[in-house]
Amino acid sequence: MKNNTRISLLRKLEVTDLAGEKVMIDFETGRYFLLKGIANEIWDMLCDSSSVLEEDMVQSLIKSYDVEEAICRDSVHSFMDKLQEYKFIKRTEELI
Repeated sequence: MKNNTRISLLRKLEVTDLAGEKVMIDFETGRYFLLKGIANEIWDMLCDSSSVLEEDMVQSLIKSYDVEEAICRDSVHSFMDKLQEYKFIKRTEELI
């Protein structure tokens, strides 16, 4: 099943690239996060546009990496859950 969820960043964090990883700092909460691997690309996709379809992220990652679609979809969805939990993103269902 395709995911028609549009993802929008609610706020950008201070991000530093460090040897292929991203260190993100949330000054509001004092928390910091380390993004590795594909999480880097997902974050870049979110920052590069005002919003992106979750399905477009999945398809882009499948083209770039040797990963099964179901595994990729589940991983992206789980990462979006975490970003939403921290109130970094907003999800909106769209009719396509």
